[in-house]
Amino acid sequence: MSKSLVVYFSKTGEQYGVGEITEGNTAIVAKIIAEKIGGDIFEIKVVNNNYPTKYTPLIQVAKAEKQSNARPAIEGNISNIAEYETIFLGYPNWWADMPMPVYTFLDQYDLTDKKVHHFCTHEGSGGVRAEGFALYGHIAQNNRNEAEKKVEDWLKNLGVWTPED
Repeated sequence: MSKSLVVYFSKTGEQYGVGEITEGNTAIVAKIIAEKIGGDIFEIKVVNNNYPTKYTPLIQVAKAEKQSNARPAIEGNISNIAEYETIFLGYPNWWADMPMPVYTFLDQYDLTDKKVHHFCTHEGSGGVRAEGFALYGHIAQNNRNEAEKKVEDWLKNLGVWTPED
């Protein structure tokens, strides 16, 4: 089995369709994936995170970042990225795209020759440009069993996980 890394960006605070949350929708999915595949996990965190915690101001900031092609500085470093063969890359859908901190991550790491599987959370807008797995945020927040089942089905279809009998 190849060495896998789950990388994700997630937000807490007020979220459309689920209200005020203390664990991000994408974080929930990322942790399920990491647990199922036995992979390592890395959270993309913004340096001096000043993103609004309320939904409407947050989407305004996200839109402005997208329009300016911003690259917010991120914390941490994955010094052993070369050791991973498979990367699961997760994020919420912001304006039909990945949040700009995810682009910062992609600019910093060479993922050439790696299997990259995208996953995102949303509340009705679906996935983003990259092919991958999309899950409603309200399912991740309010129905963990359903979220886990959907993740398991995706991982089985990818051929990276099989249930224990």
